[in-house]
Amino acid sequence: MAIWVVGCGGSDDGGSDDVSRVEGVAEPETSQAEPEPQLAPLEEPVEIDFGITLRNDRLLMVDGESNLPDGTSLRVVVEREASGGRWQDRTTQQEGRFSAGPFGPGSGYPDGGYRITVNLPEASVQPLAVQQRIGEEGEYLTGPLVGTSPHGLGQVASRSHRFLIGNEPRRTTDQVEVLSIDTTDQVEVLSID
Repeated sequence: MAIWVVGCGGSDDGGSDDVSRVEGVAEPETSQAEPEPQLAPLEEPVEIDFGITLRNDRLLMVDGESNLPDGTSLRVVVEREASGGRWQDRTTQQEGRFSAGPFGPGSGYPDGGYRITVNLPEASVQPLAVQQRIGEEGEYLTGPLVGTSPHGLGQVASRSHRFLIGNEPRRTTDQVEVLSIDTTDQVEVLSID
């Protein structure tokens, strides 16, 4: 019994037991991933502005804008001064704007004083593109809203406003700016910086 072995590129002249070599076969190319383009660091001072709206159900919405990069994660906190009760929401800035809420207990906010704070958390919790713009430890952040993280994780930014709901504002001696008046519920939303 005879077995014939035929290999690519070899000859069947029976003269050689060498293993046939395949020539001209292209090796697969190893593609190297192109590095992400570096984004320019944030050069201007951090600006965060926001407004509040008290809905008919006495829950609060916060809408704002900033010059932080799109994709920035922000934390919005509303705190009642009398009880220390806190409500918070995380939001992502898109096209220079952010929105958070509704905030408040199920029955809505009672009259009294409140403080809203919009925080830019540490760079380590931000997306990579945002980190490139603000720095790995927030080192590119500048301006009066910027401070050191309470956890020692670099620089962060924060902006706060104090505001009053209901009849309490009439007894205040502070300089007060009216943001909006909802005449259906006769609830005043006021801001004191």
